[in-house]
Amino acid sequence: MSHYSNSDSNLVNDLETIVVDEEAIRCRLVELGKEINEAYTGRELAVIAIINGAIIFVADLIRQLDVSIQLDCIRVSSYRDETSPIQRPEVIDKIRLDLEGMDVLLIDDILDTGNTLKRITEIVSNMGPSSVKTCVLLDKQGRRSVDFEADFVGFTISDQFVVGYGLDFAERYRQLPCIGVLRPELQNPPEWA
Repeated sequence: MSHYSNSDSNLVNDLETIVVDEEAIRCRLVELGKEINEAYTGRELAVIAIINGAIIFVADLIRQLDVSIQLDCIRVSSYRDETSPIQRPEVIDKIRLDLEGMDVLLIDDILDTGNTLKRITEIVSNMGPSSVKTCVLLDKQGRRSVDFEADFVGFTISDQFVVGYGLDFAERYRQLPCIGVLRPELQNPPEWA
């Protein structure tokens, strides 16, 4: 029997607790937009989204920006079907924008161990941009395994496995409008038929 349903209300029932609700996300998006606009006033910005996880966050955040942007995406595999990130993130799809001399803002859903953002920052830095900054929806500072901090942070959270608002478990739960902790008994993909 599958626990997965297409109904958001049923999916919310799969959460043990809600960590960040819809209203808090909406308010923080406006604040983050102001911070980024101030940092890049009068400049064009290349926004690089690390997908799939950041896709909803990026879509909502860039609508808050007044600066001119170019958008590209990079696909990285960090978790697969696990609740902990793999040691070496795999770059699956590459950046197509010419970043030479550009101000670049990398956007990811979560800063956990720091391995993914550190690796992507190194890749982007080798493409000759004039600056590289990072923005994350969530920061789990207690999980860091490398020396790396984001320039813009939506929320700092404790070390819990969360889903919703783009974050997934085995590619499920991304469409939830809030961010919550998945009930432990549901963190086992073979049960899904």
